[in-house]
Amino acid sequence: MVFILGKSLETFFGIGPNVSSRLMARYHIHPTAKIGDLANPQVLDITAALSEMKIENDLRRQVLDDIKRLRDTGTYRGRRHALGLPVRGQNTRNQIKTAYKLNSAERRL
Repeated sequence: MVFILGKSLETFFGIGPNVSSRLMARYHIHPTAKIGDLANPQVLDITAALSEMKIENDLRRQVLDDIKRLRDTGTYRGRRHALGLPVRGQNTRNQIKTAYKLNSAERRL
């Protein structure tokens, strides 16, 4: 199997194409470089940079804490999160209220 470094970095939660390309540019790594072709110092530099970033479980926990804070303060966005509705102004085309949806909303509040 061939593992390209850019795509491999994007598998982490919180790292997208932009962050991946910036990391590779910072350490002068070609975008199509394979993981096996990297020298040991380059691998150590990338792992050090990843350890400084907030990724995976830390970032997931922060997102959930932010949503919980919005729900606790009773903001509009918090109520939309609690009801499972679109938060950022999207339309809700299908407005059928099912018993499942209503029951889950009561449990979440």
